[in-house]
Amino acid sequence: MSGAVSTAEAYEHCASITRTAAANFYYGIRLLPSDKRRAMCAIYAFARRIDDIGDGSLGHEEKLHLLDGEARALVELGRPEPGSVAGSDPVIVALVDTHARCSLPLDALDDLIEGVRMDVLGATYESFDDLVLYCRRVAGSIGRLCVAIFGATERERAAGLADDLGVALQLTNILRDLREDSERGRVYLPAEDLRRFGLAVGDIEDGESGDLHALVGFEADRARQWFHRGMALVPLLDRRSAACVLAMAGIYRRLLDRIEADPARALRERASLPVREKTWVAARGMLGRGG
Repeated sequence: MSGAVSTAEAYEHCASITRTAAANFYYGIRLLPSDKRRAMCAIYAFARRIDDIGDGSLGHEEKLHLLDGEARALVELGRPEPGSVAGSDPVIVALVDTHARCSLPLDALDDLIEGVRMDVLGATYESFDDLVLYCRRVAGSIGRLCVAIFGATERERAAGLADDLGVALQLTNILRDLREDSERGRVYLPAEDLRRFGLAVGDIEDGESGDLHALVGFEADRARQWFHRGMALVPLLDRRSAACVLAMAGIYRRLLDRIEADPARALRERASLPVREKTWVAARGMLGRGG
């Protein structure tokens, strides 16, 4: 888009990105009332932009420069002036309006950028605590932003639980993308866990080791523990926000089931759920039931 962008146009742009790219999250987002759905799409579109910088084909220095630019755009989320660069950026326009309506925790947006910066710089993780920091930045941050949009009783506690749920979702993502990430030179599994199972980084790409399958089961069990903690968020939310969380978490928990049931297949191909199964999980969310 060029020239000043209206708020309505900005939100529609973000909704289009979300419908196209949010393969799992959109099943939860669409259960929300329109105002919260628009706000969630603004958050998703910004997060997608940051992720795309980290995952793109540009050189490290160019990526870091772009991330610095996005961080500068967050320093002051005042309404962009008509004709300004920010005012012609539909994602920022939508994010500005969302912040005005929901008082977003801006440190969470900063955390998201810092998490992707860790990817660009090639961070590795010696311990699980090290990995949790990364997960809180790239996924827990989204959970805290969601709580600002949802509203919640005991908001501080809700933000912490949403952060925990984000860790669970990111651990599931890591297991789903284990081989793909390894082929790109990214290894998220803690070095201490690899040693525990007598594995080296190269064993991930091989994918046939029984010890590797055991490690996947170990990490899946760990993710379940974080899901268990994070799902205490649900009673703190209104019905439709709770349905959104139940749908998103339900899809990821079933994805985790699939990975754990057949680690060898999960290491050969990216695990996913069919559309009908995601739709069924979302419907259960509206009924107040987990997936």
